[in-house]
Amino acid sequence: MSDDFGRQPPRRRVPGPARPERSGRPVGRPRPGPGARPARRPAAPRGTAPKTIRLGSPRPRLRLVGLALTLVLAAFVVRLLQVQAVDASTYAAKAERNRYVGYTLAAERGGITDRDGVALATSEDAYDITADPTLFTRKQLKIDDGPEQAAALLAPILGQEQETIVKKLRPKDKKLRYVLLANRQTPQVWKQIKDLRSALATKSETDPGTANVLAGVLSVPTTKRVYPNGDLAAGILGWVNADGKGGGGVEQQLNSLLAGKDGKVRYAQSGGRQVPTVGSTETPAVPGSDVELTIDRDIQWAAQQAITDQVKESKADRGYVIVQDTRTGQVLAMANSPGFDPNDLSKASSVNMGNAALQDAYEPGSTAKVMSMAAVLEQGVATPLTHVIVPNRLHRGDRLFKDDIDHETWYLTLNGVLAKSSNIGTILATGQLGKTQAQANQVLYSYLRKFGLGRYSGLDFPGETPGILAKPADWSTSQQYTIPFGQGVSLNAMQAASVYSTIANGGVRVEPTLVRGTKGPDGRFTPVAKPKETRVVSAKTAKTLAQMLESVVDDQEGTGTKARIPGYRVAGKTGTANRVDPATGRYKGYTSSFAGFAPADKPRITVYCAIQNATSGSYFGGQICGPVYKKVMEFALKTLQIPPTGAKAAKLPVTYTP
Repeated sequence: MSDDFGRQPPRRRVPGPARPERSGRPVGRPRPGPGARPARRPAAPRGTAPKTIRLGSPRPRLRLVGLALTLVLAAFVVRLLQVQAVDASTYAAKAERNRYVGYTLAAERGGITDRDGVALATSEDAYDITADPTLFTRKQLKIDDGPEQAAALLAPILGQEQETIVKKLRPKDKKLRYVLLANRQTPQVWKQIKDLRSALATKSETDPGTANVLAGVLSVPTTKRVYPNGDLAAGILGWVNADGKGGGGVEQQLNSLLAGKDGKVRYAQSGGRQVPTVGSTETPAVPGSDVELTIDRDIQWAAQQAITDQVKESKADRGYVIVQDTRTGQVLAMANSPGFDPNDLSKASSVNMGNAALQDAYEPGSTAKVMSMAAVLEQGVATPLTHVIVPNRLHRGDRLFKDDIDHETWYLTLNGVLAKSSNIGTILATGQLGKTQAQANQVLYSYLRKFGLGRYSGLDFPGETPGILAKPADWSTSQQYTIPFGQGVSLNAMQAASVYSTIANGGVRVEPTLVRGTKGPDGRFTPVAKPKETRVVSAKTAKTLAQMLESVVDDQEGTGTKARIPGYRVAGKTGTANRVDPATGRYKGYTSSFAGFAPADKPRITVYCAIQNATSGSYFGGQICGPVYKKVMEFALKTLQIPPTGAKAAKLPVTYTP
């Protein structure tokens, strides 16, 4: 056996294909192992440069990008700090203004009624027509003439010029969101606009070329003042102006009570429409208080009708009638002619929009003689039966005085002086009030003041005049003798009526009142404070004067016979005074008047009438105001159901036989 038994025979190598070189290493040469020396690179062929690509360092670029991002983020941070911290309140306020809008809830104005609760002034539902100008722009409507088209539709409904509406819908302030197109429009007007707007909205849905140019027209509920009786008692009531405030009369005098307190609604909006999901806040309006006047509507109507008819017949400038309760001082009627309708001030004359019965100051004439007689009787210098010799002319100071007619010497009693309205007799009687004329002047002045001349009546009425009564030291030579018979002194109609109510009330002057009380929103009635009372003359003097005033009406020698009322005892006095023309300040024309009360022996009602500058027919007070007095007094007595007393008149003598 061979010694190689058990050995594997040697592996025979079979030659294979040659392996290509890699990386310059010869094929078949073993790879270098760890720690082996790297092989040398083969040399480049001669004439060819080696291609080397070098990459720049990324660090500078990264630093630049990081710096830019840092600056941008820093800017955002600074802006956020400014918006959310530094100017947070300013931006929040701007956002509130842009997002939230509001409107005023007009308080319902209190009503005005007569003494029986009959409405004289009330409020009805109305609408302020408003618009959002931003909803009329090209951006919103896709047309350039949105305001013009809207104005063309609204002008005939609102009764305005198109140009006026266009200016409101295209304001200079492009951010303006609210304009008032028309205030206090009737529900019918707003319904017309709503119907037209709805029709345009429907058409715009089917016709893309049609723009709803009224989409930005809105409304705010409010109220409108209404006077159900037209011009009745307009001088007392006044009116409400465009801002909803009283512009005259009781509306102005008691505006704070009548107006109430407005409320407010605030809500979120988008595109001119309320966002219902955001909610709204509302401060409710507080209604105004109702005012109850002392006026009796029926008596007011009778007085206004009577004076209007006489002013027209006499072609006079104006006239007034006052009816007063002699016991309480309450004014039952205060009528002016011409007047105005507070429902339509566009047709009213500014001259007639006041209350002439309180605002006109004029010389009363002979109706003022009752105050002179009151002073004479109260001072005890004469009685109704005192004899007074009245010549045709009387020289005093620098003037010759006369009566309204030429006459032979009259032999009159003091009662006759009043009945025949003698100027000369009045001068002679009042001359006995003092040892000197200066003393007599001072005494007469004190009585005129107590009767209310030269001071406000107590009504606190807007525009009322206190009249003019100079102090005795300032009386001119002629005034010392003209003031006793009503020239050289001025008053208003309310003051004149109050003089006769004072006599009728037993010599106690009660300040006149026009308001009985107020009724608040809670329905509780609050009467006005009791009026101030002042004793002017004694009850005895007042009773004597009432008897003397009866002679003016009942006696054939009296000047007031046209004021007689069958079945009633009537006390009254005529007046015819030279009138100062307000335009020139000179005497021109006459003031005609009549004042009195009834029943004479148990007075309840005072009526005073005055007419300025009658130019047709008679201008004597007894002739044109006496009939007015009679009509109004008869109506008032029947309305208040005041019966005749049935007692006989005193029949004081007017003349005496020398």
